[in-house]
Amino acid sequence: MLDIRYIRDNADAVQKNATDKGYEVSIAELLKLDDSRRELQGQVDELREKRNQNAASMKGGKPSQEAIDEGKRIKLELAERDKYLNQVDAEFTDLLKQVPNMATDDVPYGATEDENVEIKVVGDIPQFDFAPKNHFEIAEAKGWLDKERAAKVSGARFAYVMGDMVLLQQAIIQFVMSTLTDPKKVADIIAGAGLDIDTRPFIPVLPPLMIKTEPYDQMDRLQPSDDRYKIEGEELWLQGSAEHVLGSMHAGEIFEQSELPKRYLGFATSFRKEAGTYGKDMEGIIRMHQFDKLEMESFTTADDSFDEHQLFVAIQEHLLQQLKLPYHVLLKCSVDIGKPNARGIDMEVWLPAQSKYRETHTADYMTDYQARRLNTRVRRDSGKLELIHTNDATAFALGRAMVAIIENYQTVDGDVRVPEVLQPYLGGRETL
Repeated sequence: MLDIRYIRDNADAVQKNATDKGYEVSIAELLKLDDSRRELQGQVDELREKRNQNAASMKGGKPSQEAIDEGKRIKLELAERDKYLNQVDAEFTDLLKQVPNMATDDVPYGATEDENVEIKVVGDIPQFDFAPKNHFEIAEAKGWLDKERAAKVSGARFAYVMGDMVLLQQAIIQFVMSTLTDPKKVADIIAGAGLDIDTRPFIPVLPPLMIKTEPYDQMDRLQPSDDRYKIEGEELWLQGSAEHVLGSMHAGEIFEQSELPKRYLGFATSFRKEAGTYGKDMEGIIRMHQFDKLEMESFTTADDSFDEHQLFVAIQEHLLQQLKLPYHVLLKCSVDIGKPNARGIDMEVWLPAQSKYRETHTADYMTDYQARRLNTRVRRDSGKLELIHTNDATAFALGRAMVAIIENYQTVDGDVRVPEVLQPYLGGRETL
């Protein structure tokens, strides 16, 4: 969440930002609650001081009836003021949590995702001398995908993924892991992007697949809750993406400046209800309730956080270029970047069967918005404590990566050529 001191000093800008992002929140009401909260806190502090003074006056002898009566009066008044303060503070905190993060200056205004701005187009759209099939037709014919039996066992939007498609997914995982855990490769990507930042590699992580309500809420990723799976009878949820459990893992901790940047590459099977999307993308594996992802998460100082965001974008482009997939890059508009985000980049890969670009990657720049509630800080070399900054981004949503490969690398015979960079991870195979 935002620092209330920042909101006090920039009320009009914070209100405009919330409106531009599509969030109905009254900053004027928040500031009224803030004033009431501070006034009540002052009253409570004053009553506590009077209580202490009264208690001190009764030491060393028999207290007077007047002092006893005064003590009772203070106790009752303090209990009443404390109760009222707790009520106001709860209202204040609830409203403060509704205030979205401030967008960076370059985020374009937009009322729908259709107003995201294309900033780069990379790669040539493949030309086929036959009518390209969609990934579902190819995968089903090959015996790689069985949604009918999965529906019988688990319901809609689940699938059995089998055979060479499993091997393809494992090859993508190994390719990404070997790239981002290699200091030299990370340094090469940083140099190629023209960045002057630390080149330490990513730490691979297999995180928990469940998350408690409190850290999920602190990450500001619990909403929309109707798109999340909750464990019945427990304050526990299936996570919707690896960054939810990676970003919260250092809650309440203090990094030393020398430890940063701390970069994680998490692999997780994730779960979403896909509420409101029924009837959309029902064929194939583009929009599933269960999906595998490789996700990047990092913790940095405020000084380095935007460069870290640019690094994540550069990594995403590097991975797509290595697979030789055509894509374009979008700067997300105000209404589409999300509540905790200060900036967002999407990448979409061309799918020949749909004759359109479809989203495969997102990079989220969070500043200190998540860290404030998580209370994750860094001790500077000077000894000063500050909130850390977080970034998260998709390395690969594996289902969508395979969709893109199958459609762009298909042959007239219904086979799939293996991207050259993945061939070493498939025993040198050139075709699936």
